[in-house]
Amino acid sequence: MDIIYILVPLSLLLIGIAVLIFFWAVKSGQFEDMESPAHRILFDDDEPISRRQDDSEQTPSDKP
Repeated sequence: MDIIYILVPLSLLLIGIAVLIFFWAVKSGQFEDMESPAHRILFDDDEPISRRQDDSEQTPSDKP
């Protein structure tokens, strides 16, 4: 029964820290744009994959 006197304040402290971290994340703008990171991965490549494979197949001695 004595353990409750330790666990209740400890759990309240952890919940308080989690709430503070959440409000800090909201204030710093972590949740402003939820869609563009998901779309950014689709447009990440600047050159086609086949060209990168052709470049990687050549050894440094093959290049002029």
